[in-house]
Formats: sequence, C-alpha cells, structure tokens
Amino acid sequence: MPSADQDELWLAIKQISQSSSDSDYIEHLVPVMKDPRYSNQLMQAFSQFASDRDREIERICNANHQEFVSSVNQLLQVREGTVQMTTQILELNESIQESIQKLAAQKKALVDSRSVRQNVNEADQALNACLNVLRLANQVVDLLKEKNHYAALRALDELQTIHLKEVSRYKIAELIERSVPATQKMIAEAVMADLNTWLYRIRETSQFLGEFAFYYTEDVRRTRNRERGETDERFAKFKLNSAMELVADEMDEFDILNNEEADLEVDFTPLFEAMHIHETLGKSDSFRTTYAATRRTQKDLLIPQQLNLLDEDGSDLSSLLESIAGFGIVEKATMAKTDNFRQLSDVDELWDSMCQSAVALISKNLSLVNNDERLLRIKGQIALFMLTMEKWGYSVSAMNDLLLTLFEKYSELLKARFSEDFLEIVNTDDYMPMPINSIEEYDKVVTVSWYSPDKERDQLTFPCVLPFSQMYPLCCIDIRNFLNQIYLFSDDYFQRSTVIDETLRESLDELLCDKVCKSLVERLASQYPGQIVQILTNLEHFETACTELQDLLFQARSSPSATGPIILQATEEFKTAKKTASDRIFELVNSKIDDLIETAEYDWMASKANSEPSNYMQELTRYLSNIMNSVLLALPTDIKEFIYFDALSHASTAILDLTLDDSVKRITPAAVQSLAKDTAFLSSFVESLNNPILMENLDELTQTIALMGTENSDEFFDVAQRNRKYGKVDSMKGAILIEKVSEGAAVAAQSPTKPSASDRFGTLGSRFGIR
Repeated sequence: MPSADQDELWLAIKQISQSSSDSDYIEHLVPVMKDPRYSNQLMQAFSQFASDRDREIERICNANHQEFVSSVNQLLQVREGTVQMTTQILELNESIQESIQKLAAQKKALVDSRSVRQNVNEADQALNACLNVLRLANQVVDLLKEKNHYAALRALDELQTIHLKEVSRYKIAELIERSVPATQKMIAEAVMADLNTWLYRIRETSQFLGEFAFYYTEDVRRTRNRERGETDERFAKFKLNSAMELVADEMDEFDILNNEEADLEVDFTPLFEAMHIHETLGKSDSFRTTYAATRRTQKDLLIPQQLNLLDEDGSDLSSLLESIAGFGIVEKATMAKTDNFRQLSDVDELWDSMCQSAVALISKNLSLVNNDERLLRIKGQIALFMLTMEKWGYSVSAMNDLLLTLFEKYSELLKARFSEDFLEIVNTDDYMPMPINSIEEYDKVVTVSWYSPDKERDQLTFPCVLPFSQMYPLCCIDIRNFLNQIYLFSDDYFQRSTVIDETLRESLDELLCDKVCKSLVERLASQYPGQIVQILTNLEHFETACTELQDLLFQARSSPSATGPIILQATEEFKTAKKTASDRIFELVNSKIDDLIETAEYDWMASKANSEPSNYMQELTRYLSNIMNSVLLALPTDIKEFIYFDALSHASTAILDLTLDDSVKRITPAAVQSLAKDTAFLSSFVESLNNPILMENLDELTQTIALMGTENSDEFFDVAQRNRKYGKVDSMKGAILIEKVSEGAAVAAQSPTKPSASDRFGTLGSRFGIR
C-alpha cells in the first residue's frame, strides 16, 4: 500500500475519533470499506489507532497517581466531619420538638377562642341576612299595594335569585320560597286587572277615535287633496289613498293616538307593563293568548243586535263604523308599538270578522230603506269608513261587495222614482208644439235639451214655438238628473266603475224604452193626426237625444279599461217607434182618403161625361192640401214628403181599385172621360206642389186611364208599345180594364145619344199627351 493512502486513512480515523457524531465521516469510509483492496489496510489502521490510545491513557495515569491517593484521604476526613454534624442535628431536633409541643398547646387555646367568636359572627350575619330577606319580602308587598308591579316583580326576582340563596340553609328561606309563586300570581293578577281597565277604556275610546279618524279623512285630507288639485291640475285626477296622495302627505306628522286638538291620548303603558311582567314570569305565550281572547270578546261587543238605518242623521250606522274603525286603529297601533305580540293574521281575522258582521247587519236592515237620498248618505258613510281604514292598511274587499249591493238598490230606487216622473210627464203632456215667450226661457230649454235650432239665437222673435212638446225638455232634464244621481255614487269611493257604466246604460234603456217610448207608442192609438204628428216629432228628437246621449256616456265612462262605443237600445226603439208613428199617420191619412174615395159616385154606364171634377176629388185634394199645410207642417221635410208620397200612392191605388171592383162589369167611354177629368184634376194639384217625385206616384193611374180611353188598345198587347206608353200599367189589370171598357163601349154604341169617338177621347188624349 502506498504511504499516501495510509496517511489518508490515518487522518480519517483520527477525525472520526474527534468528531461528536459518528456519521460525519463514515460516509467517506463506506466506499473504502467496500473496496477489497483497502480492507486489510483499514483494519490495520484501526488496530494501530487503538494501541496508540491505550499507551496514552497509561502514560496519563502514571503521571497523576499521587494526587489520586491524596484525594482519597481528604474524602475520609470529610466523612468523619459528617458523622459529627449528624449527632449535633439530632440533638437540635430534640430541642425543637419540645418547643413545638408548648406552641401547639398555646395554639389550641387560641383556636378555641376564635371558634366561639366565629360562631357569634355567623349568627349575627345570619340574623341580618334573614332580616334583609324579610325586609325585601315586605317591600314586594308594599310595591304591589302601590301598583308598582314591575318594581315588585324585580324585587321578588332579586329576593329569589340572590338573597334567598344567602339564607338557603334557614327555614325562613324555605317559607319565602314557597310563597314566591303565590306572590307572582298576585302580581300577574294585579297587572291583568289594570290591563282590563285599560282595555275597557280603550273600548270606550274606540268610537271617538274612529270619529276623529273620519273627521281627519273628510275635512283635512280631502280638503288638502282638493286644494292641491286646484293649485296644480296634475294632482286633480288623483284621489285619496292614491300613491300620489300618500307621497304628497308623507311629511304630515299627524298622530291620531296622541292629539292635543282632539284632547285624545291613548297610553299603551299598561299593555307594555303587562307584556314585560308576563315575559319576566315566562308566561308570554299565555298572556298573548289571553289578550287575543279578550280582544275577540270586545270585538263581538262592538256589533249591536239591531241597526236603525232610517234615522235622519245616520247616528246608528256612524257609531257602528266609528267603533270598528277605532278598534282597528288600536290593533294596528299595537302591532306597530310591540314586537311579535300581535300577529298580522290575528288582526286581519278580527278585521274580517267585524266587517262581515257589519255587512250582514247592514244588509239585513237595508230592505227597509226606500229612499235613494238616504241610501246615498249610507253609501257616503261606508265610503268614508273605507277610505279611512284603507289608509291604515286594512283590506276593504268585503265592503266593496256591500257597496255593490247598495248601488244595485240605489239604482233600482232611482229608476223607480224617475219612472214615475217620466210616466207623469208623458201622461200630462198636451202634445202641442212648445211655446216660448222669452229669450231666457229659450236658453233654459236649449241648455237642458239635446236640440239644434234651425235659426241662430239672435234671429229669433218671441213669442215662438219649438217643434217638440213640453214633455221632451222635461224628459231631458230627468235624464240629466238621473245621470248625475248615478254618478254621485261613484264620486267618492266605488271600484266597480264597469258596473256603474253598465247599470247606467241598462237603466237608461229601460226608462227610455219602457216609460217613454212605449207610452208614446200606446198614444198612437189616438184618432187625431195632429197629436200623432206631435208624437212623431217628439220621437224624432228623442232619437237625436239618444245619439247624443251615447256620446255623452262614452266620454263620461268611469271604467278606463272599457273599449268600444256605447249603444243604447233606446236609439233603435225610438227609430222603430218613428216608423210606427209614420205608419199610424199613413193609416189615418189613408183611412181618410179611403173614406173620401168611398163617396165617389161614378156611373160606370153613363152616357155623358161630367163637366166638373167629382166632389170627392175636390174634397180629397182639399184634405191633402190642408193636412200638408197644417197637421203635417211641423214634421221634418223628409217625413212629410214620405207621408205625402204614400198618401198619393194610396189614393192612386184606391181610385184604380174602383174600376177593378167585381161589381163593375162594364165601363162606358163617358164614365172613362169622367174618371179622366178627376185624374187630371188630381194631377194638376200634385203638379202644383212642384215635386217631380210625387208626380211619379200618379204614373200608373194616368197611364191606366189613358189606356182605357185609347182607340188602339192593341198597342197594350205589343210589348214594345206597352213599355213605351203603358210601362207602369199592370198587364193583368190593363187587360181586365180594356175588356170592361170594350164591353161598355159596345153597350154605349147602341144608345142614340152615343157620342163620337173623336168627341169622347179628344180631350182625354190631349190632356195626357196621348195621340
């Protein structure tokens, strides 16, 4: 092995021996130990190192041997001194034991004296503690007598939780502990007695509280809201309890429960004290249940057994509603001032029960009310109640149903009252054009009536007459009053605006159709054409009024969600009645025409024609002229012309029917000539009216008479010739009349006084333009 390697191994072994940790250099020897070339050298190096260490130890021991022997001698001397000191200590211990025995005797005497003194002190402390407990117990009783319930309960609690523990080992503690529940019960009963007194006062105050709440709603809030609308028109459309009204009044610090103006103060201290005491006693749930039962009992006492709705001032209903309102306000205030004491569901249940009882009581007595004005006052009281309580967050849906019932009865009473008025107006009318004596009277009539005058106001001269009779403006006044009365119900508080619109439409239809229109139609049975003409004129104006009324109802419609026009059945009823009246006029005129034509005395077998028109024809034209210029003068032009047109048509047909009568077998040319003269007279009269349309009514008559007087009757059987000359003549009637005239001419030809054909028909042909 080279010397360099041995030096390294030696150095490593030396460092290992000097190191504090075996692992510092062992990792360097691991590779060498695993190498077979160094294993022998490593063992030799360790052996040599061990031999060197042994020699060094031996050298050190040889050098210090004398010092070691000296140390052993010193140790022996120390041991001897220790034995001596042990003997002295034992002697000292015996002396101390004697002193301790004397001290123990003295201490025992001191302890005995202190024990006696401690017993005396403890007795004194126990006596004071018991006296303090008795003092607190008496203080609880005194506080209870002074109605200082909470202080008494606090003193009792302090006595039980603190002071009784201090004297728990004495008999007095047990006695007082047993009396604590009884004392607590006395406190609870005293608190409940005070609370019941408070509840009684609250019940007595409820009506005044509700009365003042109604006053604030009616005289303060409503006035303020109206003035706000007058100042700013944007607020005019917002009603009470709307979002805008609530926002505008949010700075209002009105406190109804503590109001100096009304000398009204509702103090909740007794309730708070009772709540706190029962909470302290751990009986909050029981107290809450008892309080709820008491309020339910008080609620039942608010509703009377009987209710008088017929008193003039409505005091019974006011008292009922005011009491319910005050009760509800106290309940809401209790919820606001306490925490989870009154549940919203319980308060709402009480409210619903009171409302249902009130509704049932009012509905029960409502049948006795038969005056619409009193019913409107009842509605006003209920609406004020609803407005007030809705502000306090109560639901008034039950009252909405009651208002609907009130409105139905109200509308029925109004309808009954106005039905009587309409019938009286219709039955007492004179059915003459309405005379007007002054401009003031004229303005009044025009203002209330739906009437558009033909002349301007400054062009009128008085006295004058209006086309309708007095019944029309009187009915218009009643219609407007009925509208106003119905809408009065919705001015304050009524959510069923659609019901109002529909009821108003149905009621107006019933009044106008059944009480006005039918009554006028029944009067058409009159035999006086003048009266029927006036009825027709009135019907014309009523139809116009219904049209205007439809527009008015549409504009005044309460429901914003309603769409489409408002159609009154009365409009069509009056239109139909106009047709009935026109037919009645036609019937009377035609009946008169028939009566006049029945007086015609034609000699169908005459041998000589009349030189003058027949008397009946003169009477007929005179009648038609008179009725047009007098009786029918007030009618509208179109109706008047239509009546005239029908009358002439009927007259023409009736005259032709004379010739077609089965009893007339033959007609001589002279009779035809007389008939032609009468027809020419009638045509001349109609022509003087300057109305070509009326002349067309006589075409059939004139063409038929011309056919009867023609010499060439074969033209009638030629379609082309017939259409040109006799287009209005009925083919069957024309053939029958030709045959009758032919047979009459044959009979007349046998007569010695028979006129020539040219003499018979010359004048007739020239008059009708037939050649």
